Amino acid sequence: QVQLVESGGGLVQAGGSLSVSCLASGGSASSYVMGWFRQAPGKERELVAAISRRSYSTLYGDSVKGRFTISRDNAKNTVYLQMNSLKPEDTAVYYCAAGLALGPSVDDYRYWGQGAQVTVSS
Repeated sequence: QVQLVESGGGLVQAGGSLSVSCLASGGSASSYVMGWFRQAPGKERELVAAISRRSYSTLYGDSVKGRFTISRDNAKNTVYLQMNSLKPEDTAVYYCAAGLALGPSVDDYRYWGQGAQVTVSS
């Protein structure tokens, strides 16, 4: 079973940049598709970005395309999310996830981290 721990996040002004990282333990991250989801208060959890096992393919949510970049380092069992040009509507808890299929649904992912808060002030 894979354990996922997010780090990073925090508070940033609109237009700024922030990054979050996710360390996988208890298993090899290279065995899994990795993704980032977010959930704002009162809203459903939504895909931010996902990346295939060897970084050949990526998937992004429409609202973050061109602003966010997902990457991974399998040697470090770590996946990253670089967030640029942040907007107040990006404010949410960001969750790291691991699964077997590169898909946009929460159902595509089996393992989840505890989440990291990202707050963007206007």
